[in-house]
Amino acid sequence: MILVRQEIGDVLRDFRLQKGRTLRQVAGKASVALGYLSEVERGQKEASSEILASVAEALDVPISTIMREVGDRISVLEGLGGFPDVVPDDLVASVEPELSLH
Repeated sequence: MILVRQEIGDVLRDFRLQKGRTLRQVAGKASVALGYLSEVERGQKEASSEILASVAEALDVPISTIMREVGDRISVLEGLGGFPDVVPDDLVASVEPELSLH
């Protein structure tokens, strides 16, 4: 069985290590209890969207990047051959005015 909380924890830990930050540093910056963040990283606790947003901000990583990585990992675990490298056109069209840099 694939546990989404486990994949989220693995991705958060990977990003934290890539950034060279300690669990204590990230927990402090995200205003999350150290023990709780440790449990989230180990896949023992489900993180709320608010906690995920705080940790993503503390890591200087967009939440969309974190969730994309989680989705990609789950796709591999499910045995799917590949996954798209682009955002679907209908989604882009629905948010394009917000993304405009003009």
